[in-house]
Amino acid sequence: MAEYAAQDLAQAVIDRMADAPNPRFKEVMSALVKHAHAFVREVQLTPDEWMQGIQFLTQVGQMCDEKRQEFILLSDTLGISMLVVAIDQARGAAARTPAPDEQPPTEATVLGPFYWEGAPELAAGADIAEGAAGEPAWYHGRVTDTAGRPVANAALDVWSGDAEGFYDLQKGADAPMQLRARFRTDADGRYSFWSIKPTYYPVPADGPVGKMLRGMGRHPNRPGHMHTMLQAEGHQTLVTHLFDADSPYIDSDAVFGVRNSLIVDFGKHAPGTAPDGRVLNKTWYDCAYDFRLVPAA
Repeated sequence: MAEYAAQDLAQAVIDRMADAPNPRFKEVMSALVKHAHAFVREVQLTPDEWMQGIQFLTQVGQMCDEKRQEFILLSDTLGISMLVVAIDQARGAAARTPAPDEQPPTEATVLGPFYWEGAPELAAGADIAEGAAGEPAWYHGRVTDTAGRPVANAALDVWSGDAEGFYDLQKGADAPMQLRARFRTDADGRYSFWSIKPTYYPVPADGPVGKMLRGMGRHPNRPGHMHTMLQAEGHQTLVTHLFDADSPYIDSDAVFGVRNSLIVDFGKHAPGTAPDGRVLNKTWYDCAYDFRLVPAA
């Protein structure tokens, strides 16, 4: 029977992958083994602690279902999701040579655990907040490429929680879609829709990730934001947010997703007629933001 010193175990595991058929898989798994073993040695992990870790990951998996993804939440709150996003966007930028007059593309951020595929496609200017708690807000702007050319027929998926801090996915198995839709830009790249002014909310903290956050002495809150995902032929897909500049926790997002370029001042307006002709009998807000997409390589 082969015996290994603690420092040799990682290399022994890596050596066993000599015949791995996928080079990238071998590269990733070799690095994972190397760093995982280094972590165990650094903290001198005990058997009881390792079993607690196994039980924690088991509980994370058990919390997942069709509408809840606890592993995404774990990745988000550890900053790993945002790190992967940042690396991927930097990789995409390095793969192409921008023209001298190009503007920086809109920065990406995390997808989050509440994306629900199959949102209805609605006409420009539609209101997706009917029946939802919150103050009305008009979202509008343009989608262009980095050279300022309009991107027509771009698909803009949007979704958010309500003013009470809940997404439709959190409202029970039979809850319908709410505060989410897909829109298309017009020939000039313009988009518009009505929703609510986003409010801060806690990420789900009733499971193992919430217990982990409490153990870290961290709060679970995210600043108010509108999720957006843009897709257009001939351009790279963009997943990002629009953050309310006045929202609490803008400087301490639980998932580290805030980027300064995505922080927006929501204009506050007295009751009256909005620019699209809608008449409101209460205070309303507007969020103006132009997205810039990266042309596909």
